[in-house]
Amino acid sequence: MKKLLLLFFLFFSVLIFSQVQNVTYTISPTAFVEDEEIRITVSNLNLTTWGETDAYIWAWSLDTDGGSTIDSPTNGSWVNSDESQKLIDNGNGTYSFVLTPTTFFNRTNIGKIGILVKAKNGDGDKKTQDFIFDVGTFQFTLSTPTETTTIVNSGDNVSVEATSSLMATFVLKANGVIVDTKAEITDYSYSYMVSANTNFILEVTSDTETKSASFSAIVSPTVEELPMPANLVDGINLNPNDPTKATLVLYAPGKEFVHLIGDFNDWQISNEYLLKKDSSKDRFWIELNNLTPQANHLYQYLVEFNLNIADPYSTLVLDGYGNDAFIDEVTYPNIPDYPVGQSDAITVLRTGDPEYNWQNTNFVKPKKDDLVIYELLVRDFDELHSFDAVKNRLDYLQDLGVNAIELMPINEYDGNESWGYNPAFHMALDKYYGTKDALKALIDECHARGIAVIIDVVYNHASGQHPYYRMWNTDNGGSGGQAAADNPFFNQEAKHSYSVFNDFNHQSQATKDYVNRTATYWIEEFKIDGMRWDLTKGFTQNCTPSDENCTNMTQQDRVSVLQEYADTQWASDDDFYIIFEHLGAIEEEEQWADYRMDEGKGILLWNKQTEAYNEATLGFNSTSNFSGVSYNEKGFKQPSALSFMESHDEERLMFKNLEFGNSDGTYNVKDIPTALNRMQTAGAFFFTVPGPKMIWQFGELGYDVSIDDNGRVGNKPIRWEYFADENRKAVYETWAKLIDLKINEPIFETTDFELDFANPSGLKKLHLSIVGATAEEIKYVTIIGNFGVTTQSIIPEFQETGIWYEFLKENLKYVVTDTQATITLAPGEYRIFGDKPTALFPNNNLPDQDHDGVQDADDNCPDTPLGSTVNVNGCLVFTVPSNNFQIKLSDETCSSSNNGSIAITALEDYEYTATLSGGATSSQAFRTSTLFTDLSAGNYTICLSIEGENYSQCYDVVIGEPDALTVSSKMNAKGTTATLSLKGADTFYITVNKKTFTTNSNEVAINLEASENVIHVRTDKDCQGVYEETILLHTSLTIYPNPVVDDVLHVHLNNKNAKEVTITVYSSNGIQVLNTSYPVINSAVELNVSRLSKGIFFMQVNLNNEVLNYKIIK
Repeated sequence: MKKLLLLFFLFFSVLIFSQVQNVTYTISPTAFVEDEEIRITVSNLNLTTWGETDAYIWAWSLDTDGGSTIDSPTNGSWVNSDESQKLIDNGNGTYSFVLTPTTFFNRTNIGKIGILVKAKNGDGDKKTQDFIFDVGTFQFTLSTPTETTTIVNSGDNVSVEATSSLMATFVLKANGVIVDTKAEITDYSYSYMVSANTNFILEVTSDTETKSASFSAIVSPTVEELPMPANLVDGINLNPNDPTKATLVLYAPGKEFVHLIGDFNDWQISNEYLLKKDSSKDRFWIELNNLTPQANHLYQYLVEFNLNIADPYSTLVLDGYGNDAFIDEVTYPNIPDYPVGQSDAITVLRTGDPEYNWQNTNFVKPKKDDLVIYELLVRDFDELHSFDAVKNRLDYLQDLGVNAIELMPINEYDGNESWGYNPAFHMALDKYYGTKDALKALIDECHARGIAVIIDVVYNHASGQHPYYRMWNTDNGGSGGQAAADNPFFNQEAKHSYSVFNDFNHQSQATKDYVNRTATYWIEEFKIDGMRWDLTKGFTQNCTPSDENCTNMTQQDRVSVLQEYADTQWASDDDFYIIFEHLGAIEEEEQWADYRMDEGKGILLWNKQTEAYNEATLGFNSTSNFSGVSYNEKGFKQPSALSFMESHDEERLMFKNLEFGNSDGTYNVKDIPTALNRMQTAGAFFFTVPGPKMIWQFGELGYDVSIDDNGRVGNKPIRWEYFADENRKAVYETWAKLIDLKINEPIFETTDFELDFANPSGLKKLHLSIVGATAEEIKYVTIIGNFGVTTQSIIPEFQETGIWYEFLKENLKYVVTDTQATITLAPGEYRIFGDKPTALFPNNNLPDQDHDGVQDADDNCPDTPLGSTVNVNGCLVFTVPSNNFQIKLSDETCSSSNNGSIAITALEDYEYTATLSGGATSSQAFRTSTLFTDLSAGNYTICLSIEGENYSQCYDVVIGEPDALTVSSKMNAKGTTATLSLKGADTFYITVNKKTFTTNSNEVAINLEASENVIHVRTDKDCQGVYEETILLHTSLTIYPNPVVDDVLHVHLNNKNAKEVTITVYSSNGIQVLNTSYPVINSAVELNVSRLSKGIFFMQVNLNNEVLNYKIIK
């Protein structure tokens, strides 16, 4: 049950794969008691396979009766081992762990110990095989035979060898009969001749304790050596003339014999179903008779009695882990019951089924350049997760305008809930999505609507369920371990750095034959139109798992083998789409792009542009150059770059928009309507760039659920309600129009186009041209957009002046009289212009032959020049260029100096009258320039008119005046520095004690002398006056500002200790005007002298019976 649950919940993940390693364990001492310290040493452990640097022990113990299993209390959890369980790296390729059983397990009466080694997080089977050993001084080891089952020929001898830690008696039984006994020895050996299948038991007794081991020898059956009939292929060969017959072929080099077991022989081993062998071809084969047409026949191959596998070329399998029980009857009716008592995948064989009746046999694929592919995961596209459900949604896809769909892997993979990149059977359709006929009906209907169907294929690896993996591995035919050295299909160690599951060896002819056979099947059986090959970097034999640099370099072996695979596909379908997910260097990719281009073929390469487009939609434009969307920028000679903004492997653009979007004022990309609007703008600069494109499902609705929601490959919420959201549907509708333009307007296939996508302001431009366009065809297109977060102006650089049309605004006319004139764009705004209207969208421009904006029926002047300003009757209205007048203002040099001025110049020569009103009123006639002088500061209006014309243009202007000189000062706590704050000018001239310096700063610190400090501040304008202040710096007191400012005088005691001071002030006539005691706060006293009139005063400060005298000015 545990295995079933693990598979059900975990096998959906492309990242979860079998990485079980078979290692060698050594225990020292070999015999021990439970309270004795032992050392466990592990060798042949490769941590790089797991991507780890540390290994951890996972341990359990059993009691002396073999029951009561208890885990080590310090194991931790499977996903987070306790640090106390970490193994020691011995530095020689081995790892060790020391323990005393009773202490380690916190128990006594321990009979056996079980261990395995794992990564700290053991998910994905990052573990070794189990190792169980006995506790006690009496230990027994069977060294030969090494397998529980040994296959021999009749008359062969089987060697039996064993050792014990103590003197013991060895008794060997064959089929229950004692055949040998040896007493008081520690090393045992015996040779037994086998003439029939024999079950052995070796019993070893020391004193009263007996241990035993069981094993068997199977006599190999006599296999008939017979050449295969002609024209047979691996897998199932149906008899076209007799549905009661079928011939099965299994490729199995190195294997001695194979039986067929199934419902036709009640799953029993019978030499009647022993396959014949054609040694010259390394194949076994058998012809089945008496089959029931249109019935489900179930079978497996039983290889050498100990390995039952489904046919590697199965087209339908029953799942051996119970996953079929979770497929509903609507999706896949009448799934055969899995037979009781069997294990692992089982092949379903059917004969005599009627052929699917294809309705559309003359489908013409869209041109590669025109492809707009919709990447689709059936599981997350519709709640019913079926081919039928997708077929029922084709109206939605057709209205969007896509001309191809790409189905993520649909061949049999581990489990049900999956992306599908864990293939188990490359030729079998996964039942979770529906039947073969349901898929054919979907493809048939797509073809009826002009939509091609592409499938995702995964040939760089296979899961541990794959029969060819299980036939030659280190897990005795299980799904774990690693490929054996003699495996003709799989590498023992991956030959690239991105490996998951088990790595195919594509230099092996066996692998090539397998790939070509299974790929051809999909083309011929289902009439698919293309394949997208996953992770083509994994097709090399030249690198290692840890050498990413090697993997990413050009590898000629994978270039060649993938070209061979392409040839096979084109041999079945001359126009077949071949797409590689390589994401590598141009030096390698262009070899595929150019391959057989002279025949109109060539391979398409995935072209990821996610980050740059997302930076643009986010509003962070220093890194938003998505010029790589162009095949020219990539370095291809033709449109071989299949570009995308989103794919199943990438984070959603909208998720990041809403999480991290930029903002300015009230404009915020994190607001959903704003973010969605920017997705429309991204589309305007995506679909319109020539070359094939791909979108990832629901991107057209601004899908905003993170890729990591419910785990990276976990089920995502299906949000069809988004289509009812006005803002989201607007993205769908805009993209639909853009796709329509891309596919159906020839200009979007042009090779003559220029990109300007690198501007860090976020302003972007795209120009497309067809030099040889006919008079009826669109010759030029200009697209502009603002990916910034503020309003900006852009020079579109239209290719010519004249009438242009905005396609997405129902071909609204736009008159261009100056190709360098600017257009202002709001943040996130885009505009698409063509030099002619497109017939794809309505043209609601009213009849207007002179393009002046007045329809012909109301136009009294039908031939006005292009760009003219007209009245409501279509007749010319006199005007001058918008930049005809230049107005220059000069402010007053000083307040009330009345020397401001207004200078006016005109570009065109007319008899102008300038009328000034406001602070003064006057008029002046001029032709090119005039000047109003002697103006005071204030607001004015200037109106300009032209003699003989009904023209007037007015401007509001302001004559300014300089600010008043403003200075304030403050002292530091010690009274040694005065800081002046300065306002009213750019430059200040400061004199301190007759020393002058200049500053442009608005704050200046002045070091004070221990005496009277006289400060003068002025500007370069005498009319601003002079600021004067005297600061008396006494060893006891500092007094400022002097003269007094704002009726406040500060007295600093310079750290003199006093709680209170008495201050008396006398007028210049000796009259006492103030006598008050003040509290000392922070060594300072603040006097309010607002009652004093302006003049000179004398101040006495009584401080600790010391009287100090000062002169102050107010």
